[in-house]
Amino acid sequence: MLRRALAIAEVALSAPTPQAASEGFFSALGGLGASYLQTRIYRRPVMPLTSAAHFAAGGIVSRIAPETWRAGTPAFDYVCFENNPLLEAIRGGMTRYRFTDFAPREKAHYGTYWEAMSEAGIGDAVCATSYGRDRTITSLHLGFREPDLSPDDALALQLAGLMLTERLMTFAAPPSPDEEVRLTDRERDALAWVAEGKSDWEISVILGLSETTVRFHVDNGRRKLGAVNRAQAVARLAAARLL
Repeated sequence: MLRRALAIAEVALSAPTPQAASEGFFSALGGLGASYLQTRIYRRPVMPLTSAAHFAAGGIVSRIAPETWRAGTPAFDYVCFENNPLLEAIRGGMTRYRFTDFAPREKAHYGTYWEAMSEAGIGDAVCATSYGRDRTITSLHLGFREPDLSPDDALALQLAGLMLTERLMTFAAPPSPDEEVRLTDRERDALAWVAEGKSDWEISVILGLSETTVRFHVDNGRRKLGAVNRAQAVARLAAARLL
């Protein structure tokens, strides 16, 4: 899974600009059927998070979408202002999710939502979000025309997307030399096995440690990386080419 995600994100990780990173990421998807991309670098509003405040924060880096998908059109305005369930993911600090996690297709309430989304060629989308200093947020929305994206495909794309959003974060606030992250060998080893999908118990067997010690090293590494969860920690390691 990690190798597949790295293969998708490789072009983005070496791109010289946020636009090149975004567009290179989209181009690397090949035959996976992606129909839409939006990336942003913005600061979370200090006011209560509403649809209007979220939109006003701006920061669009790239948007690959039909010409008709823009503010002022009925479908766009409905999704962005009248019925935007994705705000819950930001309030909860989630780093990866699918549109259908918050707008289930089987619920009649979201029928109009998905009808509007179809005008942008979106049957479902995977999302990746990174959270940085001073309320900085970088995000990716990656849409697919067909809604039946497999769980394995979705996970690989989300992990690759987190690598992209971590790369975008470097354009927002490049780290200074005194902020360089220094992980111990054990912390890096433990997180590398997390990246391979291993459980704490499996890592404990591989490294010859107790599960408690493994959790200690993983959590220490995550904190040093400033990540909100393990998935973001792995993405930050990959984006920094430390895996």
